[in-house]
Amino acid sequence: MRTHKFFFKKKFDQYLLQDKNIAKKIVNHLSFENYNTVVEIGPGLGVLTQYLLTNPYNHVFLIEIDEEFISFLKKNFSISKNQIIHRDFLKWNPEEINLQNFAIIGNFPYNISSQILFHILKYNQYIPECVGMFQKEVAKRITSHKGKKTYGILSVLIQTFYDVKYLFTVKEKVFLPIPNVQSAVISLKRKNEIIYCNKNMLFQCVKTAFNQRRKKLKNSLQLFKHIPNFQKIPFLNKRAEELSVKEFLQLTKEIEIRK
Repeated sequence: MRTHKFFFKKKFDQYLLQDKNIAKKIVNHLSFENYNTVVEIGPGLGVLTQYLLTNPYNHVFLIEIDEEFISFLKKNFSISKNQIIHRDFLKWNPEEINLQNFAIIGNFPYNISSQILFHILKYNQYIPECVGMFQKEVAKRITSHKGKKTYGILSVLIQTFYDVKYLFTVKEKVFLPIPNVQSAVISLKRKNEIIYCNKNMLFQCVKTAFNQRRKKLKNSLQLFKHIPNFQKIPFLNKRAEELSVKEFLQLTKEIEIRK
């Protein structure tokens, strides 16, 4: 696949995958269980797209912010203009095109990968699966567990709604330009159990707790100290990094009950 210098724009922080074997491997990790629609974020020159389009029964949508990439995709792939969405994914609402059950895939720009995950969480009721390439450091944070230094906001919130799996590490040399960090591919599969918890409250609780992660929760969660019997809420003598995902859910429910 021929590349051109004008495609590389610093503002998008995009490193284009050149290895077709890795691209095919990433696409093959999509399960297509109970869905047949895939949304690719930032397809670039279509290294993943070419494998997504091989199955005629799959519906593929591409969300791309760069007009030059869009022109390239239109010229080089058999894909209708309605399947290419010229938008910033972070401002995209799947309800705009009535998408209600689809997977996400992509080689995500490093500088907005965390924001992409938060946007996926916003619409998680529509997204049963995600397979994506991240900076290795971010992938480690997403898959981390309590007690580890890498355990934080993303770990808890993603693992509340999804089963997370670290798939494989990707070396720097397979990208153009070559980044100075390694990358990793992870998968998210939405959990079957219903989360009986106020989503906004959970986000607020987790973010507040980890923003002062060295403090015990009774101090970091001062935001809630006005609620009745605040001191009787469990786990307040622990720090955020000591709580499991299930314990954060329990903590959130306790706060919600007392408000």
